[in-house]
Amino acid sequence: MLTVLALSGCGYNDFQRLDEQTKAAWSEVLNQYQRRADLVPNIVATVKGEAAFEQDTLTQVVEARARATAIQVTPETLNNPEAFKKFQQAQGELGSALSRLMVVSERYPDLKANQGFRDLRVQLEGTENRITVARNRYIQAVQDYNVLARSFPSNLTAMVFGYQPKPSFAVQNEAQISAPPVVDFGKK
Repeated sequence: MLTVLALSGCGYNDFQRLDEQTKAAWSEVLNQYQRRADLVPNIVATVKGEAAFEQDTLTQVVEARARATAIQVTPETLNNPEAFKKFQQAQGELGSALSRLMVVSERYPDLKANQGFRDLRVQLEGTENRITVARNRYIQAVQDYNVLARSFPSNLTAMVFGYQPKPSFAVQNEAQISAPPVVDFGKK
């Protein structure tokens, strides 16, 4: 009886709850990344219909998707900073490749006029927004978990039961985003 009271007062149940919240939030992140990966073949097929389109850009998108979907993600990924970083990097590469594809597609009036491409573009933009929301929820869940893992007295429970702080998403291009954007109104 004393053990049950001691465990309930030391944050053990909170660790269970927050660990499950973290896993659920991570599953939603994966769900949205999968949605994006599923859109890529349709986007590539639509763009291939434009004969003059840059093949390098399409190749980069296809290769980035292949790398992103080749990484096996398991629940242990959340507790392995190296695997988590590798997954995050692959997803970032796919996002960058898709962004370049959308920018380059602006130069092709026939492609921009293609209703299928416009629909896919809207779906992709919506998916990117969903990814942002899912990542933010995951970041919040990890923050709640990590605060519990580092706060006294629950940090003692964390040590006893091996609850390590979980990695969160990090900005891959921190140096680039800290530089102010270049604005040049002279170019079209």
